[in-house]
Amino acid sequence: MLSSIFTLLRKVALWFIVGSILLVVLFRFVPPPGTMLMVERKIESWVDGEPIDLQRSWRPYGEISDSLKIAVIAGEDQRFAQHWGFDFDAMQAAFLHNERGGSIRGASTLSQQVSKNLFLWSGRSYFRKALEAWFTALIETFWSKQRILEVYLNSVEWDDGVFGAEAAARHHFGTSAGALSAQQASLLAAVLPNPRVWSASHPSNYVARRAGWIRKQMGQLGGDAYLTDLNHSRSATPWAM
Repeated sequence: MLSSIFTLLRKVALWFIVGSILLVVLFRFVPPPGTMLMVERKIESWVDGEPIDLQRSWRPYGEISDSLKIAVIAGEDQRFAQHWGFDFDAMQAAFLHNERGGSIRGASTLSQQVSKNLFLWSGRSYFRKALEAWFTALIETFWSKQRILEVYLNSVEWDDGVFGAEAAARHHFGTSAGALSAQQASLLAAVLPNPRVWSASHPSNYVARRAGWIRKQMGQLGGDAYLTDLNHSRSATPWAM
């Protein structure tokens, strides 16, 4: 019986490995139709008895404001161009801070957030974190940095049921993702730690201050020149295109 169980587990593991690789490769070229976080939000609304309509319209990388691209990198993952999916310095800082009884944000990279939102469920179990690391390694292997950023901007949540840059731009500012100004982009980036509580269109004093800090960071990163370097770089394997 134990031999049969081990054989079954090996087969399940093999199918998972092959299937996850094929899925990641597929999404390198095909826009993901949705995310696990979107499914989770929809189910939550049904359980709460207040069903919501999810808002999301995929926009290609070139149709999204450069200001928004820089803003989310400045606010969420300033080492995005350098790391291979994991910012170990930020992870160590988070661990030390939490050891002192506090909390810290920013330990998860954009790549980790994409893998979590796209493929996994919310939670903090070791099993889920292991799956997150697996998918993060896959997307860093098979996707370019530009593709990771493109999927992130089309998948991240910016209000209850509002997913992606296009839906966020229209929901908060009545404009398109490609027409967002630097100020609007910085406000959207500023609420990402807690987009269901904070509002980009009606910012609190804290959100406004954080947006101002993000705009300064955008300039220090190099603005459009940073994106040019990012688009011509590849900090992972030659499989990424």
